[in-house]
Amino acid sequence: MEPEALLSDWGALDGGHGRFLRTRCHAINEGGQGPLEKLSVADCAKRWPQIKFDDVSWSIYEPDSGYLAARRACEAVLNAFLKEGGEYRQAQATPGPVAANRMQGITLTSGEILNADSYVFACGPWLGRVFSFLAPHITPTRQEVFFFGTAAGDLRFTEAQLPVWIDNGKHLFYGIPGNHWRGFKIADDTRGPVIDPTTMERQISAEGLAAARSYLRLRFPALADAPLAESRVCQYENSTDQNFILDHHPEAENVWIVGGGSGHGFKHGPALGEIVSDAVLGLKPPPRELSLGRLLKKSPI
Repeated sequence: MEPEALLSDWGALDGGHGRFLRTRCHAINEGGQGPLEKLSVADCAKRWPQIKFDDVSWSIYEPDSGYLAARRACEAVLNAFLKEGGEYRQAQATPGPVAANRMQGITLTSGEILNADSYVFACGPWLGRVFSFLAPHITPTRQEVFFFGTAAGDLRFTEAQLPVWIDNGKHLFYGIPGNHWRGFKIADDTRGPVIDPTTMERQISAEGLAAARSYLRLRFPALADAPLAESRVCQYENSTDQNFILDHHPEAENVWIVGGGSGHGFKHGPALGEIVSDAVLGLKPPPRELSLGRLLKKSPI
């Protein structure tokens, strides 16, 4: 966690988002996880004059929060796993046959078959392709991320003078200033077009870039003409109800299915990982709200 503050959720806050945030703020403060500050537009404009607060009602400031660097975090987990004696392989894996309510192994591209007591499939946007019965319940979408450059020596749009932010407007834009010197990051959390995660092109679209620049003109006018320094095309793995999945395969008790990240899976990774570990080792059953049954209902497998 970086030592940066989080300016969370300005924009159209007087409707459902506003009620939700007021409830969450009360719960966080009561639980001792705060502090959270509710700021007026005047307060915001005084603290962060580089942001244009047109059509904003109020904001929430969370000074003890920040952001996680996904690539660095994944590398840290991998290194810790290897240090503990784990083995990492990069290969395509195919689920094995199921008999007597158990999967008989998984096959790698090399032809090698791996046998284990239990198997955990956390396949992200490929989950519906690996297990076809999940295809109607997992929707991979295309999400574009942009990093804009700033003038040398201009610290107004770095972590030094700006918090991480989320804007609950018509589109849910969010951003990370600085972001390990990669540029001023912004992205639209609105679910993008449905894609095939294997064949999807990884170049940004002209429409996405135009929308990002339009947003800069609205909220960060000094960056309206900032050069695009870097970009990414990512994927969300959306479950039908946007919630996580952790359950046995319906026909194989030694297979666990984990997914449904829906754009917020990574930040919950440590907590979800602990729940998965407890479930696989038989220490504690997973929460019922993560079950496949809520999605599958009476659908044929």
